[in-house]
Amino acid sequence: MSVSEQSFEAEATPSPPAVTFEGRGTYDERLNQILAAATATFARLGYEKASMREVAKAAGVSLAGLYHYFDGKEKILFLIQFRAFGSLQNNLREKLHGIDDPELQLRAMIRAHLTYFAANMEALKVCSHELDSLTGSAYSETRQIRHAYYEITRGIIERLIHTHNTNGNIDLHVATMALFGTLNWLYRWYDPQRGPAVTTVANQIADQCLHGLIGTTKTGDQ
Repeated sequence: MSVSEQSFEAEATPSPPAVTFEGRGTYDERLNQILAAATATFARLGYEKASMREVAKAAGVSLAGLYHYFDGKEKILFLIQFRAFGSLQNNLREKLHGIDDPELQLRAMIRAHLTYFAANMEALKVCSHELDSLTGSAYSETRQIRHAYYEITRGIIERLIHTHNTNGNIDLHVATMALFGTLNWLYRWYDPQRGPAVTTVANQIADQCLHGLIGTTKTGDQ
């Protein structure tokens, strides 16, 4: 997944004062329901094959009701990606607060990323595959917020390498994207219900990454 890409200026559907829609729930509750249904539909069928009618059916709203929220599929995909990367970025900044050691920062990043997507596997699949389905400002704004998340992670890796005086031949972009490649393939093989605990998986990936970058690691579960 190309995480190396550009903040979101809410061109997506605004959130008006709480109102009821089709007799069930507030505007925001219904919006969340639609986005969850759309994410599952896009993950199952692929963005191009999924229709607005299929999203409406999955969300339990009429087609007209769906158009009350979104004027087309692209706005839905845009908001799915914005919310995912906005959550990842905000959560990571919170997890990094007070941590100065770049090795522990990297562990925190990996653990936070896996924890989020283990609970949102369908969003991971959509975000991994559908960036290029966006166009125009939706594409550029999505690239921007993804790139901001990439830059935080790249900065951690850069500090890690600098702190340990690692061989300067390591390409920071390659190292960062290799990590994201590992993390974002999760939906293809990891079952949070039947597989190892998220923290176990995160610690192993962190150990492998750190060993490759600096040749040594602290113990996991920091």
